[in-house]
Amino acid sequence: ETALLLQKSKNWDKFINKNQIEINKLIDEIKEIQTACDELKLNNPLIVTDAGIEKTNIINTINTSLKNIAKIYSDVQGNPTGKNVMNGVKQFQDGNHDGVIAVGGGSSMDTGKGIAFMSGQSRSLWDFEDIGDYWTRAKSDNIKPIIAIPTTAGTGSETGRAGVYTKEDTHEKKIIFHPKMMPSIVILDPELTIDLPPFLTAYTGMDALAHSLEAYCSPFFHPLSQGIAPVSYTHLRAHETR
Repeated sequence: ETALLLQKSKNWDKFINKNQIEINKLIDEIKEIQTACDELKLNNPLIVTDAGIEKTNIINTINTSLKNIAKIYSDVQGNPTGKNVMNGVKQFQDGNHDGVIAVGGGSSMDTGKGIAFMSGQSRSLWDFEDIGDYWTRAKSDNIKPIIAIPTTAGTGSETGRAGVYTKEDTHEKKIIFHPKMMPSIVILDPELTIDLPPFLTAYTGMDALAHSLEAYCSPFFHPLSQGIAPVSYTHLRAHETR
């Protein structure tokens, strides 16, 4: 099943007809990763994930499905920092990579999106905080393509145009925004969630529920969020464990 989804942001009106994301949702869809790379003309992608996912069979499945084994960056912590992003940028540039495959939960995907975004920028990461038109400071043509492969239910980072990073010196979380930080292709393979520990499945399920309620109750009305949120909530209720 392939769907086109438009993601609302603070700058929605400027990009409503321009940013579409291809979402492929099938069991074993992960094995079609090479097709996704071919579509985006990626010959040397960098896999961005966390140390836990790196130890699973997921990364091996991705690499055996690619024409060439991809390098891995796994210096990703929960609530990623600017340093996590910039260390990844260095590996990205040193390896002459041309895109990112972000695998895991929200932290991995946000870090991968940050690396793809910052790999072609000359300003500081924090110069692109989601304030006013700060995003226009970026060199848009230098932002690399992103393929997102979520392994949990709750984050939604795979359809977002921003990442959240901790600024180490002030311990503040900052939202970094640019329309091209939204992944071009998302692979949703339900098989990837099966091996999650039960507590993590429960936590991320509640995270998804919270996002649904937030979208529905937000005072910033938009017809897409008002339509999607109740459907999401219905699915969650139908599959919750009592």
